[in-house]
Amino acid sequence: MFHSFGSYAHLPKVWNNAVMPPNDQIIKKLLRRAGTARSRELVESGITRSELSRMVAAGQLTRVARGLYALPDYQSGEHGALVTVARRAPGVVFCLLTALRIHELTTQAPFEVWIAIGNKAHPPRLDYPVLRTLRFSDAALTAGVETHKIDGVPVRVTNVAKTVADCFKFRNKIGLDVALEALREARRAKKATADDLWRYAGINRVTKVMQPYLEAVA
Repeated sequence: MFHSFGSYAHLPKVWNNAVMPPNDQIIKKLLRRAGTARSRELVESGITRSELSRMVAAGQLTRVARGLYALPDYQSGEHGALVTVARRAPGVVFCLLTALRIHELTTQAPFEVWIAIGNKAHPPRLDYPVLRTLRFSDAALTAGVETHKIDGVPVRVTNVAKTVADCFKFRNKIGLDVALEALREARRAKKATADDLWRYAGINRVTKVMQPYLEAVA
């Protein structure tokens, strides 16, 4: 004899032909919305670290980097490495070659992610990606920073004019030819005004260095 239990809403859902525990549903919903999540965020949602380990072992979660998780079908796109850094170290500012790539001012694809931190800040420690960390003064670190959204994650990056000025300031690290290319492309594409370039050159104390090149592309 079969007995009716009324509504089936109380029954657990099935995922991959197995009963999905309530916490697994929470993880799936969170990661579908955000793409990736830090272990701290998942724990705050009521997930235990042992559950995270179990799901990774079962192939239901992917460990993108230390303390960062995604669903197995997660695709991060071209700037996935930046999302990983921004989730693990939200205070960093992407700069120089990485910022040039974001602003489409170069065709180079640096294998390192270039970030700026304060003079007294501790550099983030990540298994992935490889970081190239530079220390900026307080004025240089806060000036010309804008926030982009990549895969739904806020990413802080120097704006075009500040990025160009940074390239001249750190020309010994990236090469003067890269700085010149960035300046020419920024002016050609009208992505930075002369006034903004002069202003950030002053903040970075490279006005005399940039002056002849700024006048040449005026």
